[in-house]
Amino acid sequence: MQVSFSGLVLSGGRGSRMGGVDKGLVNWHGTSMAEQVCRRLEPLVCEVLVSCNRNQARYAAFATRVLGDTQQDYPGPLMGILQGLRALRGSHLLVVPCDLPAISTALLVGLQSLSRAHPERPVVVRQGAFLQPLVCVLPGTLGKVVEAAWAAGERSPAHLWQQLQAVELPCTEDDPQLTNVNTPVVLAAALEPVRHNNRSTYAGY
Repeated sequence: MQVSFSGLVLSGGRGSRMGGVDKGLVNWHGTSMAEQVCRRLEPLVCEVLVSCNRNQARYAAFATRVLGDTQQDYPGPLMGILQGLRALRGSHLLVVPCDLPAISTALLVGLQSLSRAHPERPVVVRQGAFLQPLVCVLPGTLGKVVEAAWAAGERSPAHLWQQLQAVELPCTEDDPQLTNVNTPVVLAAALEPVRHNNRSTYAGY
């Protein structure tokens, strides 16, 4: 199977834990968090899609295409993923949320490698005892399956990936690149001068 990847950055939420601001556009070391993630994806994919429901012109400056939800009132990340599966040009969709601006190229490449080894199945990061369900690779062939699950009322990506027997890529629980920067407190702490080396504890490929 010939595998190619479209990248999808999820930035379509309310940002309620960040005080209602558009989280993807929050400053991270001089650029927005979403742009940081897009730039990390760019060399690895044939296109960079951004799922966003606000400020689409600003996101368009650093994305190949922007995608909005087809339902109003912020229906959640699974809708953003579904929009990505509907739109992708590659065979697989590499998904990352906008609030992981420290995610490493090594982790993204590890996801791609595992996806090439299991091209028919979802691949998802496991962080210690928990899934990071929004850091994943999905075959485009699962589009109809995700459509049907959404129509049946499914809203949890983690639950759906487990149902689909996702292959898991292990990372340690304290891996700093998987810290969701989704509150002002976490953001302030993450932007403090580094007190330790920023070496990833990525345990995959």
